[in-house]
Amino acid sequence: MVGDDKTIDGDGPIAISEATTNPKVADAASPVPVSRRGAVAAAALLAACDSGGSTGAGGGLVSVPAPTPTPSPSPTTAALTAQGASRFLAQATMGASRTTIDSVLGSGIAGWIDAQFARPRDPSHWDWLVAKGYNDAANTANINGQSGYDPSVWRQAIAGGDPLRQRVALALLDFLVVGIGGMNLSWRAFAMAGYNDLLLDHAFGNYRTLLGAITRNAAMGSFLSFIGSRKANPSNGQLPDENYARELMQLFTLGIYQLEQDGTVRTANGVPLETYTQDDVAQLARVFTGLTLASNDNTTPERMRQPLVITASANETGPATFLGATVSGGGFAAIDAALDILFRHPNVAPFVSRQLIQRMVTSNPSRSYVGRVAAAFADNGSGVRGDMKAVIRAILLDPEARDDAAALASTSGGRLRDPVQRFTNWARAFGVTSPGDAWAIGDTTSTTARLGQSIGRAPSVFGFVRPGYTPPGTPMAQAGMVAPEFQITSEQTNIAYINYMQSMVGGGTGDVKADYAPMMALAADSGKLVDEVNLILAAGQLRGSTVTAIRTAVDSIPTTANNAMLNRTGVAILLTLASPDYLVLK
Repeated sequence: MVGDDKTIDGDGPIAISEATTNPKVADAASPVPVSRRGAVAAAALLAACDSGGSTGAGGGLVSVPAPTPTPSPSPTTAALTAQGASRFLAQATMGASRTTIDSVLGSGIAGWIDAQFARPRDPSHWDWLVAKGYNDAANTANINGQSGYDPSVWRQAIAGGDPLRQRVALALLDFLVVGIGGMNLSWRAFAMAGYNDLLLDHAFGNYRTLLGAITRNAAMGSFLSFIGSRKANPSNGQLPDENYARELMQLFTLGIYQLEQDGTVRTANGVPLETYTQDDVAQLARVFTGLTLASNDNTTPERMRQPLVITASANETGPATFLGATVSGGGFAAIDAALDILFRHPNVAPFVSRQLIQRMVTSNPSRSYVGRVAAAFADNGSGVRGDMKAVIRAILLDPEARDDAAALASTSGGRLRDPVQRFTNWARAFGVTSPGDAWAIGDTTSTTARLGQSIGRAPSVFGFVRPGYTPPGTPMAQAGMVAPEFQITSEQTNIAYINYMQSMVGGGTGDVKADYAPMMALAADSGKLVDEVNLILAAGQLRGSTVTAIRTAVDSIPTTANNAMLNRTGVAILLTLASPDYLVLK
């Protein structure tokens, strides 16, 4: 219960209060917010996704599948449906629309992926910032602040024409983390934009090349404090900074424990085997000494995207021994040799593969699924290791990802949609634009008034969520499962999310507004309206009881009322966004 508004249990029908069934969703010219009581009631619907019962938190993420060997993937033969295309797009993009659903139906999933691989990149974040004048040094806010960054990332996430690249880059940003607030640099908007551009540039490339690029990147160098790290000095006790060496192994390549190729942790006498030691960290840190910005010119942001250079006097040229291997000689030759050692480590394929699967498809992939994707990482079929195109294909075309019927019946599959994707799902579904190209959405990390998450604004190197997080005291925890996105899900963030989406659905912000005309054309018939919203937003995964409750809410607004079609549309969208059936993507 929230106040005196009723919520739902794991499988029961939605009971909607009068305040919820009569929200006043306004037109863009004169936004009238939904009543706060109605928003709280809708938030209660969201909170129900963490309710207990036999299905457990997350709308059915409970039982742990028994370990199985890794078989050869079998083709999915079921005919592609509109629901299947929408579900695929929810995994592979920042959100589906009727147009993109029809596009996937026309080309097939494999054909759509290939077309995305062949598509050139959209204009970069960097170039957009320059075009908007954010490189003007006469405005000190550009040098000392973050102006322009948020508009650029929302512009691409919502309106970018390369949605698969956008989605993969965001998945990479979730664990190759840099947060704009944690950098000690001037021109931070450009530094963070340059890092996002780097991930976008390499999203369809090779993971080893990506590791080399982030190691030479100014934003990463500042965020993990290895810019200016100096070789050891016995006379004063100075030691190299160890941050990057540690996180490079722990978060970017190996993980803490040794893994089988299906992601299973190796043990000895029941104790997990560690991947590296503190001495490995200290030795590897020697390799990353002497790195610094490419120039001292602060009158332009250009050095924030130029690769780092090495100051020879601060660089360690002696041997560094880690993970049983030794590099020496210093300079970029030693850095590249060290990255090669890490890249060839057997942990990398299952470690990276599992994280990408979690970000895109399911929080608890089977051992077989991880093993198949790791095999594609290890060898793309032509002897190439780390081919991101092969990995992406393996993730999105795997039977565990594409068998829609099995996914809907599963009690262990799926993932809680993270808040940013819920927002971009709505924006892409309903044609959100910013005619003035201002994209004045801003920082959405507030946990009391916004989404509790924002692109490129992670508070630490661990990101917003950890891949091994489990909500304590839940059936998922008892079953040994994980649900990373629940780490930033609470009663407070639930209410903030619904209140924020209520305002966005109702009137947008600035000139950032949706186009509801196609939905309004259906709004006189609640069945057609709710079915279309269900398809585009929720891939047809709303339960019958949920559909009935939303239709009841829509029909409580007479078709003869003022702004009836707009308000009926707004109710259908907002309550779908609040429903557990939508929030858990199966």
